[in-house]
Amino acid sequence: MGESVDEPMVKHFRLALLWPLRLLPVPGAAGPQQRPWQVLRDMGGASPWHEVEHDIEREGSTFEERHYSEFVTFLPYVQQFLYGEGRSQAGGEDDAGPPMRVFRRRDIARLRIAAREHDEAVTLDVVHVHLYFFFDVDVVILNVEVKGGDMPLSRVQELMYRIGRAYPSGWDEDGFALHSLAVSEWLAADGSVLARTDAHDRQAFMTHVSRHRSPRIAAHWAFLLRPLASAHAEEGGALRYRQIEYHRMPLAAYLAIDDPLALTRSDFIRLGLVTGAGPAAEHAGGSALPYGEPHLADFERRYCYDRFWGAGGAAPHTRYLCSGHALVVVGDARSAFFTDRLRGVLAQFRHQHFLLFLIAHFQKAALLTFSERLVEALKQLRVSDPASVRRFKRAIRASFEGFLRFTHRYWFHDIAEQAQTRALFRMTTEHLQIDPLYAEVKERTADMNGYLDADGLRRQANTVVRLTVVTIFGLIGTITTGFLGMNLLAEANSPLAERLAYFAVVFAVSTALTIYTMVKSKRLSDFLDAVSDERLSAWNKLKAFAAVWRSPGE
Repeated sequence: MGESVDEPMVKHFRLALLWPLRLLPVPGAAGPQQRPWQVLRDMGGASPWHEVEHDIEREGSTFEERHYSEFVTFLPYVQQFLYGEGRSQAGGEDDAGPPMRVFRRRDIARLRIAAREHDEAVTLDVVHVHLYFFFDVDVVILNVEVKGGDMPLSRVQELMYRIGRAYPSGWDEDGFALHSLAVSEWLAADGSVLARTDAHDRQAFMTHVSRHRSPRIAAHWAFLLRPLASAHAEEGGALRYRQIEYHRMPLAAYLAIDDPLALTRSDFIRLGLVTGAGPAAEHAGGSALPYGEPHLADFERRYCYDRFWGAGGAAPHTRYLCSGHALVVVGDARSAFFTDRLRGVLAQFRHQHFLLFLIAHFQKAALLTFSERLVEALKQLRVSDPASVRRFKRAIRASFEGFLRFTHRYWFHDIAEQAQTRALFRMTTEHLQIDPLYAEVKERTADMNGYLDADGLRRQANTVVRLTVVTIFGLIGTITTGFLGMNLLAEANSPLAERLAYFAVVFAVSTALTIYTMVKSKRLSDFLDAVSDERLSAWNKLKAFAAVWRSPGE
């Protein structure tokens, strides 16, 4: 990889990947009231995923001081989102607790990876593998955290660039996947290989896209999510998912470096923008930038949080880099506070900073999901098919209700009053452009709902017009036959059978005339408008009356 003996060494490395996905439950696979995590939980031993309890009042809880610090960092409405109220306040119900549900699998112990074909493989410890579910939002987020250490900075940069890719972006002339890891294997505790990447199988990916117009998920990521299955996967499943964002997974990284001051501006740019390692000459004193200088002129202002980038403080020379896609913290490995996993920067990175990163990407994924649902409802609309119109209305109403619940439960601009957490969250959301996305989805949802309201009013107006026409023409017969209580046929003393026969005939004729009037109600309405228009001549009014019986093609 072109490592130099003089380049900085990363003493401790942490990487947390996030992969937001849209859930697509199979119709009829679960009860109408059954939520996705309940489906997964009910699989029992057939699934490697098991729900993680977060109730701090439960006996034997692993609640520690770092969890308390995490809790009090956030504002009350964010605490409700992340932690709920606990089972004692919720009455011990099965669905008590936070709107966010977490599942974990424990069968994966390590990850063996290599950036390029001829590089030495690196084995990272898997800290945890989590799935995050959310009330009322069809989004699931996969989270994988790994750790390692004693690696040259260039190797860490290259691994960060390549590790979180759901599928290859292409292949080189030798058939090797571009920008992806050459080796990626999930290992069990005994060292056995549970799954490995198939990114080099070009034909399999190309065939899948050609057949389904949807990307094929690499084998090692598909394995990690099972029993959840991709939308076009051959294996069945009660829960299916579909990608809603770019194939590069957002990541949060922690780097404890032996000497942060030895990093060049180019090093920080490559870390913050996750561009991979630079040329070997750079680590021997060069400073080649990954992009043009005009593009990077405001890098420090846009992407760096330098409140602690100085010689003072408990963790001197600590810099935060935030690009939306990545949240990276770099600091001094010799600082006890920076490497403290209970109260220091490492603890903050794994808890407060990870959660603010998770919240921002959940908000974006949820908004993209609402947008997709609107598009799908519109694609399935057939105006000439009443059943399709009814399904469209139900889908739009459900999207509108879901968006309202999302707004009141999950949408907030500030998550903490703590300056650092608030600033990093704002930087993340600004780079992800979440506010403009929210405004766009809100406008589209309101437009769709407004269309339904306008369509409903139009239908009501048409109905009123038809009823008015029927009433007007029926009024003529009513007044004529009912004038002074006159009866055309005096059959009051006739036998019952004869009276019933007269009733049936009159009923049939009246019904036929009423229905016929309703059929012609639109044209009769046009005729009444012509009659009431004083500017029209009598001849034009007669023509309007004749038009009531004219065929549509004339």
